[in-house]
Parts: sequence; structure tokens; C-alpha cells
Amino acid sequence: MRDVVIVEAVRTPVGRRGGGLSTSHSVDVLGTVQKALFDRTGVDPGEVGQVVGGCVGQVGMQTMNVTRTAWLTAGLPIEVPATTVDAQCGSSQQATNLAYALVASGTVDASVGCGVELMSRVGFGATIPKEPDSGAPVNRNYFAHFEMTSQFEGSERIADHWEITREECDTFGKLSQDRAARAWIEDRFATQIVPVDAPVLDEAGKPTGETHRVDRDEGLRETTLEALAGLKPSGRENGVHTAGSSSQISDGAGAVLMMTAEKAKELGVEPLARIVDSCLVGSDPEFMLTGPIFATRKLLEENSMSISDIDVVEINEAFASVVLAWEKEVHPDMERVNPNGGAIALGHPLGGTGAILTTKAVHELQRTDTEHALVTMCCGGGLGTGTLLQRL
Repeated sequence: MRDVVIVEAVRTPVGRRGGGLSTSHSVDVLGTVQKALFDRTGVDPGEVGQVVGGCVGQVGMQTMNVTRTAWLTAGLPIEVPATTVDAQCGSSQQATNLAYALVASGTVDASVGCGVELMSRVGFGATIPKEPDSGAPVNRNYFAHFEMTSQFEGSERIADHWEITREECDTFGKLSQDRAARAWIEDRFATQIVPVDAPVLDEAGKPTGETHRVDRDEGLRETTLEALAGLKPSGRENGVHTAGSSSQISDGAGAVLMMTAEKAKELGVEPLARIVDSCLVGSDPEFMLTGPIFATRKLLEENSMSISDIDVVEINEAFASVVLAWEKEVHPDMERVNPNGGAIALGHPLGGTGAILTTKAVHELQRTDTEHALVTMCCGGGLGTGTLLQRL
């Protein structure tokens, strides 16, 4: 295995549903961060051996290998191939892990891991059209082994099993908002954000030729525990999760440029971090969202580390109970976990989130001059992604 370093990691602002990025096309949003990698580093994009991208809603504007189409739309070299993968919510983290593996194995010397999702335009359920009837994702042969549950139900089952209360979820939701607000006040995201010039549409929904610049995360909202306590449950009738303790429907993209340490030296670029290890694990599909517990354990055990060795954790806040159950099992210092807010405050653009979290982790290590970061996500169908990073 060859040493693989990250020389740049960028993300768009995360747009709220119907917000600043919602007038854009997915290929333009993803292409913006892909191109920014080379604008920032000065690396010739022709040095890249392969691009691997993640996307969940691969229909409409996100079909036909959106990663490749975005690359070409950004005017990047046609000789560089690209692939789009689906690991549900962890799609772009898995894409980044696969891109890392291509370099580590010697298949290529440089790669890009990335991902995108415009949930304002390609919503939940878009991949299962009613007309024409193309069948359901599972059939009765699946039911012989597992009950089919939703992520909403899975989050409530996690809360039941780990005895997580509504009050704990509300408190965590407010913490995410508070930390994200502090991050923006202190300009902590300055090194990672790539603004997007989104088209202005007329009343008929047609582009006017003008653009507006999106340069700030749009999911932040002032809140109080009293306000959160008044929200209706979003999963079960008497469940513990509400819109204030669950991830937001969002738009956004992220991208990570990786290469061997030798290639970085040859090209004269300064690495930001080294990828120590990565994993994808399976977990109970009826609990659905417990994968980060097992991904964390696997990475720590296989690298002879403990959770106290981790300085920064970016774990996706799909639902508050996902993080709170992980906390009970792993016992981290929660001051190090999502220090700048997570998906409850910033949003969760599905296939873009993994690359966004990786970007946040890399830049937070640099900002705080600390050493190790862990990125982990739960995924639909019972998966967990994990990436272990070391600042250079």
C-alpha cells in the first residue's frame, strides 16, 4: 500500500431546500468543486487517473453518470474517466474511499473523490417512479430475512434501544445549531467554501441570464429549547425526533484531490493530510443507521488507536439518536465531535455529504493544528462508512 495524501478538499455552501442552489443544475454544482481543486492547487487535472463520485438520486439531471458529465461540463480533460457510485447517504464518502484505494493500490497516482445532491430538484422517491411501474426496491424474498423499515423508523428504534429521550435529541439539535452559528461568526469555513453562481429564474422558471452568488450555508436558524420542545414528531406519533433534531433536505457538493506522497512532491504541492485507513461496514438494516458504531470500532482496532487519539470527529447527524447512540457505545469527548455543527444545522445533501464532511475534517485539523480526524456516516440499508485522517 502506498501513502496517499490529500492536497485539497473543497465544498459548496450547503443550500436549504428551495434556496440559493435550487435553481442550479447538479452538473454545474459538482463541476464547480471539481474545477476548484485545480484552480486552488495549480495541479494539471490531466494528472488525475480516475474520478469517483457519489450520488443517491440518480435520475433526471443526476443520471447518465453525473460525475463524468460534471467533469466535462466544467471543461476538464476528456481523457480523465469518472464513475458514479451509490452507497446511499454515504455515497460520496465511499466514492472518496474508493478513489483513495485506487491510489493506494497503484492503479493510479492521483484521483478525485466527490459527490453531489440537489434535493430541491431530485427529491425523495424520485428513483422509484409510479409511472411507468418499474418495480419496488425489495421483494418478498427480502422480507423472508428482514423487515423493511424507513430511516425515520430506524432512528426511533435506535432511540428506544439506547434509551435516548426527546429532551436529549432536542438538546443535541440546539447544540448543532449553536456550533454552526459560532463557526460562521468566527469564519471557520473560509478555507473550504467555494461560492456558486446560481442562475436567476423568471416567473416561468427560465434562466434570465443573470446569476446570484451563494457563498454561505443556508440551513442555520436561531432556535431555543422551548421552541424545539413545541415541534411535532417527524417519525412516529410520539417519537423523539422532530425537524429540529433531524438532518435537513439540502443541496450541495464536495470534492477531494488525492495522490501519492511522491506525486505531490513531484508536482510541488503541499499535502494537507494523509489518509490512514478507510472502511465500509454492514449493520442491521432494521436499525438501519448504526453503521458508524461498527465503522469507528473497526478503524480504531485495526490501527491500534483509541477514541481518545481522535482530535476531530465528523459524524453525520442524520438524526440526533444516531450520534447519541454512537456516543454511548464509543465514549468520545463530545467537544471534539462535530465542533462546527453538523447536518441538523447545516444540512445533508445525501450524495454530497461524505465529501463535505471529509472537507470539513481536513480543514478543521489544519485550523486547530491537531493530528487525527475520523469521518463516519450511517447509510440507508444498513451500512457505515469510515475514513481515518492524519494532518501533515
